[in-house]
Amino acid sequence: MSEKQNIRTLSKDELTALFIEKGEKAFRAKQVYEWLWKKGVTSFDEMTNLSFDLREMLKADFVFNAVEIAEKQVSSDRTIKNAFKLYDGKITEGVLIPTPNRMTACISSQVGCSLACAFCATGKLDRLRNIDAEEIFDQVVLIKNQAEEHYNTPLSNIVYMGMGEPLLNYKNVLRSIEMITSPEGLGMSPKRITVSTAGIAKMIKQLGDDEVKFNLALSLHAATDAKRSEIMPINESNSLAALSEALIYFHEKTGSRVTFEYIIFKDFNDSLEDAKDLANFAKIVPCKINIIEYNPIDDAQFQKADSEKTDKFAAFLENTFNLIVNVRRSRGKDIDAACGQLANKNKAAK
Repeated sequence: MSEKQNIRTLSKDELTALFIEKGEKAFRAKQVYEWLWKKGVTSFDEMTNLSFDLREMLKADFVFNAVEIAEKQVSSDRTIKNAFKLYDGKITEGVLIPTPNRMTACISSQVGCSLACAFCATGKLDRLRNIDAEEIFDQVVLIKNQAEEHYNTPLSNIVYMGMGEPLLNYKNVLRSIEMITSPEGLGMSPKRITVSTAGIAKMIKQLGDDEVKFNLALSLHAATDAKRSEIMPINESNSLAALSEALIYFHEKTGSRVTFEYIIFKDFNDSLEDAKDLANFAKIVPCKINIIEYNPIDDAQFQKADSEKTDKFAAFLENTFNLIVNVRRSRGKDIDAACGQLANKNKAAK
């Protein structure tokens, strides 16, 4: 017995050819494609405008490899953290972050992570595999449904800031964004999507060559090579000079402003001298800077910077260097859903 094929790996043209081969009308492919991507269904029984026989035929040949919510936690600040179960039993995580002005899905691109950043819970897990494009898409649909069911508000933004390094799963990440933004898919604006990278210079240049329309964020966290290499091993092979060159190239190709993410740690990168280093690096391209409160994880050597010092750091960047700066206060800390905490308590991903 041959193994069933994942139906969401087929293009619309391939679906059309399949239906014609089976003696079905070509427009059936359009109907199925719409169910898959515009309506985001994950079973053939939901395709109610298809005949019973046609649905049974599809069931015999195809599977969905759908993502399920294995566990859900709701924070006191309304943040919702999900443990997503993939078709092979592996677990990844995603978060719905509601704020007064937006409803954001934070989604994962890998099961675990290989980058081993010193401050991140996910970095302490092994990378088990890349997440397929349709599995990334499913995370968005599931969180979108939560936003509507829990808060009666549509999803407004998507950030690829969950588990894993998106640019190490380049093909699947771009395919998922294609279906999220396509009029034949969810139809979201690419300007409402941000892909966050720890900094892989050659892949940032590839984003430029592909002239992507979504936003790019660089997880910087330190603006000297010495400090950055201390907390982010990837900096050894992707220095600040290499990243600077790649970001300039990316901006020239896309015209997009870059976001710099900067987790501020007590007595490590929170001085005004650190702020100067950050400003000097950031000014290479039009940008905005997100200063992020640190969220402690198990066995980590870092502490949250003082709030007063954080505010002075941000004000110094704004007033002295005329930079756009936002201080991101932590959300979902009580359920380990804050930045850097994914998988802090959930060992199922191992």
